[in-house]
Order: sequence, then C-alpha cells, then structure tokens
Amino acid sequence: MSKHIRYKSIEWVYRGRCCRFLFFAFVVAGHFFYHLTANAENKFNIHALKIGGILPEDIDLSAFNEGHQLPGKYWVDIYLNTRNTDKKNIVFILKNGRLQPEITIRQWREMGVRVDSIPSLAALPSETVITDISQYIPSASTDFDFNQQRLNISIPQADLSYQPKDYVSPELWDYGVNAFLLNYIYNGATNWSDNQKTTRNNYLNLRSGANWQAWRLRNNAIYSDQGHQWKSISTYLQRDIHSLKGQLVLGDNFTSGTLFDGIEFRGVQLASDENMLPDSQKGFAPIVRGIAQSNAQVTIKQNGYVIYQTYVPPGAFEIKDLYPTISSGDLEIVIKEADGRERKFTQPFSVEPTMLREGSLRYSLALGRYRSISRNTRKPYFSQGTLIYGLHNRLTAYGGTILSHDYYSALLGSGVDLGNLGSVSFDATYARTDLPLNQKSSGQAYRIRYAKNFSLTGTYFLLTNYRYLTEGFHDFAEANRIGYTGQLFEHSNEKSKLQLQVSQTLGDFGQLSIIASQQNHWIQKGYNRSINATYNISHQGINYGVDYSYNLRPHSAGHEQMFAFKVHIPLDRWLKKSWASYGININRNNRVVQQVSLAGTALEDNNLFYFVQQGYGNQGQGMSSNIRGEYKGSYGQIYVSYNDQFHSKQHQSRQLNYGISGSAVIHPYGVTLSQELGETAVLVRAKGAEGIKIANNAAIATDGSGHAVVPYVSHYRKNRVALEPHSFSDDIDIDVNTRSVIPTKGALVLADFQARKGNRVLMYLTHQGKPVPFGAKVTPEQLNGIDKKADAIVSNEGQVYLTALPDKGRLNAKWGSSETKTCTVNYILPPKKPQSGVYTLNLNCE
Repeated sequence: MSKHIRYKSIEWVYRGRCCRFLFFAFVVAGHFFYHLTANAENKFNIHALKIGGILPEDIDLSAFNEGHQLPGKYWVDIYLNTRNTDKKNIVFILKNGRLQPEITIRQWREMGVRVDSIPSLAALPSETVITDISQYIPSASTDFDFNQQRLNISIPQADLSYQPKDYVSPELWDYGVNAFLLNYIYNGATNWSDNQKTTRNNYLNLRSGANWQAWRLRNNAIYSDQGHQWKSISTYLQRDIHSLKGQLVLGDNFTSGTLFDGIEFRGVQLASDENMLPDSQKGFAPIVRGIAQSNAQVTIKQNGYVIYQTYVPPGAFEIKDLYPTISSGDLEIVIKEADGRERKFTQPFSVEPTMLREGSLRYSLALGRYRSISRNTRKPYFSQGTLIYGLHNRLTAYGGTILSHDYYSALLGSGVDLGNLGSVSFDATYARTDLPLNQKSSGQAYRIRYAKNFSLTGTYFLLTNYRYLTEGFHDFAEANRIGYTGQLFEHSNEKSKLQLQVSQTLGDFGQLSIIASQQNHWIQKGYNRSINATYNISHQGINYGVDYSYNLRPHSAGHEQMFAFKVHIPLDRWLKKSWASYGININRNNRVVQQVSLAGTALEDNNLFYFVQQGYGNQGQGMSSNIRGEYKGSYGQIYVSYNDQFHSKQHQSRQLNYGISGSAVIHPYGVTLSQELGETAVLVRAKGAEGIKIANNAAIATDGSGHAVVPYVSHYRKNRVALEPHSFSDDIDIDVNTRSVIPTKGALVLADFQARKGNRVLMYLTHQGKPVPFGAKVTPEQLNGIDKKADAIVSNEGQVYLTALPDKGRLNAKWGSSETKTCTVNYILPPKKPQSGVYTLNLNCE
C-alpha cells in the first residue's frame, strides 16, 4: 500500500469519527434547547438593536414579540369551507391574542349562512358586526393566514343554505349608477365602376338609453340608404324582479320564443330570466356561416328588420357575435357581392328539447298589440302565456296559449330525459283563425325535438321536426297576414320543416360541424333546403379548414353550391403576431376564386389589425386586391378597407368600406367615451389617474379624469376588474388594484379605485440630533386624491419611504407608547424632479 493511500485512509477515518461526534453533540444540544424554550414566549430582545444610539424603550415591538400582526384593514381571499368565495377588504381587530375579522350580519347572510334559522343572529340588525362567530355557531371558526392574506372560515354544513358552487346571492347584485348611454355603429361604402355611376351606401345604428336605479330605458334606431329615413326598431322600459327571477318590460319587445315563434309586439311582458340563475342551472344564440366570393356585405334580417350588418373578405366567414332579438325563428342572410350580385338563404334555429331540473319553473306573460314591418297585415291586441315546469329530473311539462279577437292557439307538450339515449320533447298545437267574410280556418301541428351528446365519441346531435297536419293551421304571424286580405303573401303556409345540427370532435384530427334544414309549403311546390358543413384541423400550429355550402330556393333558378378551402400559417418566427393565409372558393359553375393574404396585429397592445390580400378569379373575374386596417382604442373602434377588382381589361371596379363604432356615457362623475357598451358595462373610476390600463382589456385606459368603461361584462355574475400596475405613472399610487362587481342586466356599475396622485419621496428624518426611531409611524397631514391617510414605517437610520405626497406639506411621526414620543416635519420638494422619479430629502423632525 502506498503512503498516499495510507494517509487518505487515516483522513477518512478521522473525518468519520469527527462527523459522529458532531452529530451526537447536535442531538444533545437540540434536546437541551427544546426543553429550555418549549414553554417560553416568543420574545424579541430590542436591546440587541444598536440603532444610532436610540434608546430601546423608544421602540414598541410588542405586537411582533407576541407573534401578532398589526390590526387594520387587509385585502384578503375569503375561503368558506375550503372553497374560494370572494376577495375583499376586511377589518381585523386584535382580540384574545389574535387577529379576528369584523363581519356584519348582512355579509354572513351573503356567504350563505342561515342567519334567520339561528335565533341569536336573526334578532340582530343587518349591520351588526360579529367578531367571533363561534359565540353564535358553536362549531364555526375563522382563521387568518397572514402570510397568504387568506381568511379561512369554517361553518357547519347544516347552518349553510344549499347553493350551487357558482351561486351569487341576489343581495350582491348591483343596479349601478344613474347614467345616459349612447352606442353607435356606422358602416359605409363607396363604389366606383368604369361602366356605372358612383354609388354610396350608409348604415347607422344608434342604441341609446338611460339608467335610473333598477329601471332601464332603451331605444334602438337605424338609418339606411335603402329607405333614406330613420326607423325606430324598438323603445322599451325594463327592470328586473328579483323575487320572481324575471324581467318586466314595457314597450316594444318580442315574446319568448321557447314554445311559440317569437312575436313582435308593443305592450307589457313579465318573463323569467335564465341569466339570474347560476350557470350550472341554466338550460343559445346561433352562429351564422357562409362563403363570400368577393369583398361582400353581409346583412342579417329577422322579421324584416336588419339586426346585423358587416363587411367580410372573400372566403368562408363565421359570425359569432350575433345578438338576436328573439330566442328562436328564422334568420334571413343576404350576401351582396362587390359586383352587386345578391345571394340569400334562410337559417332557422331553435333551442334544445325543453327540459328543466326538478322543481324549476320558466314562465312568460305578454299583453299588447302585434307589430310588423309590413303594412299588409292586421295588428290585433293579443295575450300570450307560457309555462314550463320540471316535474321530475327526467320529465318536464309545458304549455302555452295565444289569444286575440280573431285567433286562438293552445300548445301542450313534455320533455323526457332518455338517459343514455338522449332527450326528446314532443308537443302538439291547435290553432283557429277567423278569416274575412266570416270564414274560419283551423288545424293541428306537432313538433318533435331530439338531442343527444355522445361524450365518448364527442358527437352532438340535434334534430327538430315540425309537421303541420292540416292546411288550415296557421301561426300567429301567418294568421295576421291572411286576416288582412284573405290571402298569404310570398308563399303559402308551411307544411313541414326539418332542422339538423351535428358537431363531431375528432381529437387530433380536428372538428366537423353540419347544419342542415328543409322546409316546404302546402301550395307552393318544391323545398327550401340549406346545408352548411365545416371541417377544421390544426397540425403543428398550422390551421386548415374546409367549408361547404348548399342552398335551394323553389323560386330561384337552380341551386347554389360552394366549396372553400383555407390554410392559416403563423409567421411569429419572422414577424410577430402575424400569419399568412391561402384560400380557394369554387361554385357549381366552376367559378374559382383564389386568395393569398397577410394579416397581423401591431402596437404594444395589439389593438391595430392589418390585412392585405391578393386574389385571382376565372370566368372574367380577373385580379383583385384588398387592404384593410382596424384600430381599437379606449374611445371606440374604426376601420377602413379598400378593394380593387379587375374584371377584364375594359372593366374595373373599386370599393371603399369604412366604419366607426363606440359609445358615450354621461354619469355622475362626468362624460366618458368608450368602445361599444354591449348590454352591461363597468365604469372604472380612479380619480386623477390618467392612462391606467385595464387588465385583459389592454386597449382600454383611463381618460384625463381617471375614468374608463369596460364593456360586455356578464350580468348577475361576478366580474373581476383589475388595473395593470405596469401602466401606473411615477406619481400615481393605488392601494388595491382589483375590484369585483356583480351587475344587474343593463347596469353601468362602478368599480371605484382609490388613487393617490403625488410624489415619491425617500426621507431621512432626525429628531434632537438622532435618527427618528426604528418602527416609528409617519403620517402625512395632507394627501392628494383621497382623504384616507397612508402611514409609513421608519426603518434603519430614520429612513422612511412615502408616496403620493404633494409638493409641500407636513408629516407627523410617532413612536413608543408615550404621547410625548412624537414630532412634526414641514417639507418643500425641489422644483426639479429627479430622473429616477424619487426625491431624497434629509429633514429635522421637531
């Protein structure tokens, strides 16, 4: 054995013995110190602080010595029986050696505690503060996890009202602030052609209204070049009725389309509102798909009224943001191509089989006068009532009537849950119509709806079949058209209607959806048929799509048939937030259009959209070019597009499309311009804080007054509104940048943020030649923005950091338990602001 190896062996032996000795020593020492400190209080020896000669007696750290935190208001997550239910400011007081929350009787009731079933709580006023809930509910408790800023509340299940997980108490619903509202949408187009005169089209939609407490006044008006006049679509007054889980509407409205086709009328209606129920207890707005052969105008009509209009580029399009005025019925889609050709098709839609949970109720009652855009129809007074009730988890019964002077209709039906076989509903309707010349017409009809969601295969299937047994059956709209002259206009009454909707998820192989319908009439020959099929797949970030469209109308020459293929390729590797696309459209006459495009978003918030396209078509279509830009900001949205079409060497057409949309809101704090409001919105108020961005709505920022409007929020749901901290300027300080609001339908609710505007200052304070003691509390006498005082704590060497200070003011410092341990300092900030944005001052506190 070499000397080197022998020395190594001795070294390892020595190290092993040393480690065993150290391990034994630590075990003994740990055992000794455990018994020494097991029953001792946690104490911090303030005499160990050697801070600039300050006397330890001047420092009051008793709260920390005892393991406590300071009482006060904290922004905490609230967990009720381990479930996160809310996030809010809660006041905590020091009681029985720990921080306990101050929660009012009203707040306990909002959490779901059965206050009225607990005599000791039921006798107390709603605003009574409870700090120890265990005094009233023996097994209840609260625990504040300071490090996690989490308040854990434990309440026995027997003392809680049963509510779904997504339940929101009506007591939390907010009617919002009183306000005047105006939404506007303007679309325009200018067309130039070598062989035609210049034409212009303009469309303006104004949705105005006023909110006063729970009441909502609304008007919807449009202007179009087609009629060269203003048309008021509807005016109504609305409010919700909490106790009935319904909406009361006075004025122009549509009846519920769940059982009967929706009827436009002017009068009064009280109907249940599913939105007031949790999502888990809710029982449809259609998606309109089609294919455009050029830069086309798409118009959607319902009952003759234009409810939606937009411009789409060539290729397959999909409209998801449609807001229908009734819950079922037919939509007429008009596609107007760049060369003036128009294509029309009808898309029926209906809800799923009528099924409700056991004990659930849906109702509607309407009284008023029938409205129609047509002059050739009678407009009688009528009443309609419907009722749907869940008799059992697998059985729902429903019925309804329509009654007027010349018309009567009654419907009875039921929906059945077939378990693994799906669900089906069946109803029968009888109708009697009084015709001119003392004639009468009556008949029966039935409807079957079947739906099945095959979860294992990802298949959804919905089939609806309407069958009118006799020619004498008329719905209310048909009866009023017949009753005017004794004849039906455009076509005879319906004989049957079949609707099919299928969607299939194929996993990694994409998704397929099919919507088809067929309709015929008693006298008119032929069928209305429509089929729209879409297949989409994504592979390695590249999206592919295939669309097929088929439409047949009896009075048209032949059928329309179109096929489209598209591919989208992301270009993030070379150009951020952009993608390239290729598409090809082919119709039954072998008319082919191909397009290549580049699109993307720009600017910091990606609120500028650009689109450039080049296309080519055969059969004289020639070359086409299209460029489009859209900008979406705090005050609205604007877009411009230009399309150039070379049909042949002798013929060229050009089209310029443009539009703007937004809103204006007059509220108690001023006037705010915004994007389109939607139905329900949030008013953000951060007084004096300009340019603060809204999280998840980066295109929205507060204006010069500190106001902004967040549109399209969910009513009767908890909406989280947060401010982006990185958008705060150096002179803005906001304590809590998140608010939760629960608006009622149509409300403009306030999310008020306490903003302090001022300077950031790092001060070194001395008192009687020594630094102000460590732990001293410094409070400004004057703050900008809010009345609430913001305290700061002095650290080592008298250093304290304060925010939102005015250019000059006074500070008060206090330390220790004695009233004499205070001082005051007056300050004036230099006129030139430091480049860092933080002033540094050395001041004497007297």
